[in-house]
This record gives sequence, C-alpha cells and structure tokens, in this order.
Amino acid sequence: MTQRIVVLLSGRGSNFQSLLNASLTDQLGGSIDLVISNRPGAGGLAIANSAGIDTALVDHQAYTTRDAFDADLAGVINSVSPDLIVLAGFMRILTLPFVSQFAGRLLNIHPSLLPLYPGLNTHQRALDNGDTHAGATVHYVTGELDGGPSVIQAKVPIESGDTKEQLAARILHVEHQIYPKAVNWHLTGRLALQDGVLYKDAVPLPATGEIWQDRQ
Repeated sequence: MTQRIVVLLSGRGSNFQSLLNASLTDQLGGSIDLVISNRPGAGGLAIANSAGIDTALVDHQAYTTRDAFDADLAGVINSVSPDLIVLAGFMRILTLPFVSQFAGRLLNIHPSLLPLYPGLNTHQRALDNGDTHAGATVHYVTGELDGGPSVIQAKVPIESGDTKEQLAARILHVEHQIYPKAVNWHLTGRLALQDGVLYKDAVPLPATGEIWQDRQ
C-alpha cells in the first residue's frame, strides 16, 4: 500500500514543491494526498491545485482559540488517514494535544542548526552572533518548540558581508535537498525512535541528526 502524506503550509510552498518533485520521480516513498493551509491565498495551494492534489483551508483567523483550530485541523488530517504529516513552512505553534495525537508522524524543517536558534529570525541571529556556519534541520515535532529529535542537518558557510536575505536563499537551497530525503527515510522505515533515541538503519543518530553531504 502506498504511504500517504499530508502537507501543512502557510506560504509560497517552495519546500512543498521540492517534495512534490521528489514524489513525481518516485523518490519520496509515498504520495502527497492532501495539502492544507491556514492562510487563504497561500502559494502552496496553487501549486497543489495545478498538480491535481486535494487541498483544504483551515483559516486560523476564524478561530478564537488555538485548541479549537488544532481540533479542526486534526479532523481534516484524519480524513485521509496519513502515514506522515509534513510541515512545510507552516507558521503555527501546535498545541500539545495535537502533537500527541500525531506523535512520531510529524516532521518539520527549521532554518537553523538546531539546537541553535529555535523560533524566528534565525538567519539574523546567526549573523549577529558572528557564526561561521548556518543551515537547516529536519526534525520530528514534539511539545518543545523546535526541540524534537533531529533527523538530518545541512550546513551552509556564512560569507563575509552576508545579509540575512542572502543567507536565507542559500539555506533554502539545501532545505529543498534534505527534506525529501528525510521524508523518504521515514516512509521507507529507515528511521525508528526508541526510548528517546532516533535510529537510522538501526544505528543511533547523534543529537543533531545526520550531517548531509552533497550526493549522499
């Protein structure tokens, strides 16, 4: 049976596009069955519609509480019984009941080398701190903000004179390479979380996840 994926997004959908490209060449390990946005007019919805993928809008502005939004979001997700929920630029902090319901089936990508710089403004924070490298991390979602087990990281050197926009563009390029890889590992059974330790191919991963190398 084909593994089923739900994608959550809020914006232009560039990481979703990289996942879609991988699925079209049978490199993802499953099919994207539904794309959900919390923002009307999100570019990712247009990409999904063009590809013939079902879409749904759960507009967070229509809800007075975070719990009510998450409950309806969970209902839409459960309507397709997914094997994996992928957050691709989904700009909402999810409640603990939601995360607990889908524990082990929620992946996110964060634009920093976690545990450095959880939250927002990651690129500027790396520049302000004088770091030599920045990057991106794919991780499982837990109740701790950007604190779940890391699957894979990609490092990007910070160059002299970099602006946050220049750094963000280079990091986004590697995000598009590591996210489909992590999704494939999950859907093909190469990842396992046991007693708080994440394993890939039965080998424990370091706390920062596997370090990505080109052509890996």
